[in-house]
Order: sequence, then structure tokens, then C-alpha cells
Amino acid sequence: MELEFLGTGAGVPAKHRNVSSIALKLLDERNEVWLFDCGEGTQMQILRTNIRPRKIEKIFITHLHGDHIFGLPGLISSRSFQGGETPLEIYGPKGTEAFVRNALTISQTKLGYPLVFIDLSEDQAIFEDAHFSVYAKKLSHGIDSYGYRIVEHDHKGELQVDKLKELNIPAGPIYGKLKKGETVQLDNGQLINGRDFVGPDKKGRIVTILGDTRKTTNSVILAKNADVLVHESTFNKNEARMAHNYFHSTTHQAAEVAKEANVQRLLLTHISARYLGKATQELEQEAQEIFPNTKVMKDFEVVDVPFQEEEKS
Repeated sequence: MELEFLGTGAGVPAKHRNVSSIALKLLDERNEVWLFDCGEGTQMQILRTNIRPRKIEKIFITHLHGDHIFGLPGLISSRSFQGGETPLEIYGPKGTEAFVRNALTISQTKLGYPLVFIDLSEDQAIFEDAHFSVYAKKLSHGIDSYGYRIVEHDHKGELQVDKLKELNIPAGPIYGKLKKGETVQLDNGQLINGRDFVGPDKKGRIVTILGDTRKTTNSVILAKNADVLVHESTFNKNEARMAHNYFHSTTHQAAEVAKEANVQRLLLTHISARYLGKATQELEQEAQEIFPNTKVMKDFEVVDVPFQEEEKS
């Protein structure tokens, strides 16, 4: 599981930062990429990575401001040209489907795959299968803006094959039974309890990606005990009044959410083009005053999301 930041800027594209888009790369877990927001120029950013548009199976839109959605029609069209055949699921606030359908209809764009639109709900998981659940909650941005909580289900413990081989237990269907924790009788009459040969369950990872927002209770709820929290940081700590007026957050407010939610790591994005060089470092240092494990992200940076037990090893 990796996060790749395709755009980390706020408002308008800049030479050093494109507007918002984040790829959650689940290639090992499900051979898919999930995209969060799709600002103008996102497909050009993708061309500078190893991401294949046909691998993008889901797109989650946080809100309908242009710096988060203006790249969506172009990416959808290119995905078709580049061999995408599987359905593309698009999650977003009310209006997302109308925006996309109108753009495709007016431009007479034909797709080689179906689009599936899912309206957001705060009452239940908006997506759930055997491996992942995704939840959404409304934030505070003056326009409907949502945050997403991606929860990986726990992994069952792995069968300790080396221990079985040491006991000369032959490979075969018996291994499947032992992995399920069943007790198996060998040809020599020996009873083997599968639970003795299965390692501990591995706790699933949690990633929280928030849209633009003031500091709000729902941000903390979405981020509770997350391995990674991605939070906007449009203003510095001395601009709290301006942040409030424009429905955004400061460095300190983002760090306060991370601390209150007991997250492992805070990644700051949606950085104003006003901040360059040393000023960007100062944003990071401000957040670290409250939450030390903080990093201001740059375009094309990739962050691995390891299992917590792997982090300690």
C-alpha cells in the first residue's frame, strides 16, 4: 500500500505544485489504484509516474471546487483510449455525476467502459468487500466537502510452513486445513492442531484522506487511530482568522486533529503557492510543534504505508 501525491497545491496550478490529486496504490493488495480528487492536469502528472490509467478502478471526489475536479473528464476519456475496459466507479457529493456526464455529452466523448456513480452516505460504508471498507463524513468547507477513511480488514495469520517441514509434515491439502486452524490426523496417527502452526493475525491499515475543511469533529472521527492522515494546510499558524473565513485549516489545526485522533503520521497537502522553499519548511516545523511526525508533501512523493508491526521491526 502506497500513497503517491500527484498534486499538492491549492487553488491554481503552479510551477512547483499541481492542484489536488492523490493515488492510493493497492497493487499488491488488489492490483488496483484508487484516486482521490482529480484536479486540472492530473493525467499529465500521471504520465510522469508508473501509474497506468486502466489500473484506476475507483475515484473518490472530496468536493466540487475546480482544483479538485477539473481534470476528471480528461482522465476518464484517456482511460478509454489507453485500454481501460473495466467499469470505473466514481464516488462524490451530489453534482459529481452531472458535471461528468455534461462534460462528456457536450464534447461527444465515447467511452469503452461504463461509469458507475455512487452518492456519498454518512450512515454506512460507501464501499465494502472482503478486504476493505471505505467511510465518508461531511467536513466544513462552505460547499459539501467530505473526508474518507479507508480501512483494510485484518489479515489472517500466515501458515508457518518451515515449522511443518521440520516435523516432516508433507505439503498438500493438509496445509489448507491447518491454515484454517483445524486439527488433522496424520497417517501415523499423530494429531496436529493447526492453531499451533498459524502466526498471529496482522492488523489492517487505516488511511484517512480529508477534503478541504476547517477544523471539525468529523475530521477527528475519520482519522481515529489511522496509520496515515492526509490533511490540508492552506494557511500558517498565524492565519487562523483567514483560514476560518475561507473554510480552510492552519498547520496547527491540522496537527491538533492528528494528535486528538492518535494517528501514526500526518501528511500535509493543499499548500498555497505563496509558500516556497524556506516558507514550506516553516509550515512543516509549525505542525511539528504539536505533532512531531509531520511532513509537508511535494508532487510525486511516494509514501509507503507499512503494517505497524513492520514499522517497529
